[in-house]
Amino acid sequence: MSVAENLPKQLPEEVHQEAESRIVKFSYKKPEGYDRAKVSVRLCDSGLLRGHIQVIKAEGGENNLHYHSKVDGMFTVITGRIKFYGPGDEVIGEFGPLEGVLIPKNARYWFENTSGEEAQIMLVQGFHEFGSLGSGRTDSAPRKLIDAGEGDATNNPRYTAVVK
Repeated sequence: MSVAENLPKQLPEEVHQEAESRIVKFSYKKPEGYDRAKVSVRLCDSGLLRGHIQVIKAEGGENNLHYHSKVDGMFTVITGRIKFYGPGDEVIGEFGPLEGVLIPKNARYWFENTSGEEAQIMLVQGFHEFGSLGSGRTDSAPRKLIDAGEGDATNNPRYTAVVK
């Protein structure tokens, strides 16, 4: 039996070509001069997977308990230190560069920048329904900052990466 005969059944060529036409290349540049505690830069969005870099000023970040009913979120710290909390302010963990946490849909959490300087985290969201317009964010406690979480992880980000 030849190697070619051992290959699994292949998809039609047009299926591959359509998928390959949706490949997205991007280049991230940190926004300057923003006036909020946290901003998010959209890197890419496939309808099922969405990537962001969140820039969090010193002593800033998500500041209220909430959950997302439509996505799992994987947070990876790029710079700084971020502490994640669950219900009752129970510490989930504190993470430095190249460390992080997976928050499944419906799990309540909040986080804060504990580094004393600006921090950056990468958020990769996996959607449970193709093409969802938002993440299903629902507050479980009142927001301490009016704009925390507003307009950043939705389909209308304030900043987007350069698509190459």
